Amino acid sequence: MPRELNNVERKFLEQLIVRNLVLAGEHVLAAVSGGPDSMALLHLLCAVRPVLHCKVSVAHCNFQLRGRSSLLDEEHVRQEAEKLGLACHVRHFDTRKDAHEWKRSIEETARIERYSYFHELIEQHGFDKIATGHHVSDNAETILFNLFRGTSIPGLRGIRAFHGHIIRPLLLMQKADILGYIVEKKIDYRTDASNLGVEPDRNFIRHKVIPLIEERFENKLLPSLQRISDQAAELEEFLELHFERLAQDDEGLVLTDHRLLVSSLLRLTVFERKELLKRALQDYGREPSSRILQQLVDLLETQPGRKIDLSAELEVAWKGKYLIFRRKGNG
Repeated sequence: MPRELNNVERKFLEQLIVRNLVLAGEHVLAAVSGGPDSMALLHLLCAVRPVLHCKVSVAHCNFQLRGRSSLLDEEHVRQEAEKLGLACHVRHFDTRKDAHEWKRSIEETARIERYSYFHELIEQHGFDKIATGHHVSDNAETILFNLFRGTSIPGLRGIRAFHGHIIRPLLLMQKADILGYIVEKKIDYRTDASNLGVEPDRNFIRHKVIPLIEERFENKLLPSLQRISDQAAELEEFLELHFERLAQDDEGLVLTDHRLLVSSLLRLTVFERKELLKRALQDYGREPSSRILQQLVDLLETQPGRKIDLSAELEVAWKGKYLIFRRKGNG
């Protein structure tokens, strides 16, 4: 008979059920780094497993960035999985080498490697969900990071609780609750010293920006950012339906043959133009900044024959009745 759940475990179970994050009989792959958040996630999943009748396995990525410490992280995760009777999948990455070859930051490279591996495991083993340990503070960091980088309003959604196969069951949990659970259950975890400094930017936001604002405004920042995140998610849902209807009503609003009809765009509000242009650029694999979107809107206030460069490869030109999206050198 399942043991009685404590308060944190009940809240965790409630989130899984209310948000339909894990369904009965599903097989969940827990992404475990060995740190406190992912270790708490792992033990919480195991605690509610008898109630949900789900299966749990473990995945660990060794990015080989911290020498012996990375090996100790891996060993700790393996031992914990064995103690809990769970299968453990581990992959080693040469992240520094990949970052150099891909011309990306270490952080971004590790993220790409991590999620590529997780989806590979889904294809090989048929996992239904991949659970990560992101919590409310992580969401606040992401919102602020996106804000400083120049995101549009929907970008303030932050981290999604459910996106494809990825679930984030801790997303409404406070860091204090997670650490309290770790202490109560005497769960061992590893500390990544690279998370303690102020590089990269996310660490600076975590250790400097958020504590300073929280202290000045009496712990109001995180709840406020969470409300913004929820409202941005609602707005995003509305916009998707709205632009689906617009595309059905006006054929010039669909990116066809790499072009948009200028007269159709000019009938829209500035906000609608930006959102439609953003979707057009996403078709080219580009996530535009607010600055780029404003440049495109300003282009519509000029005259045919003008163009703007979006990148080393892509440009948008006003030619005749249309805005033309084209690779440079293609006429």
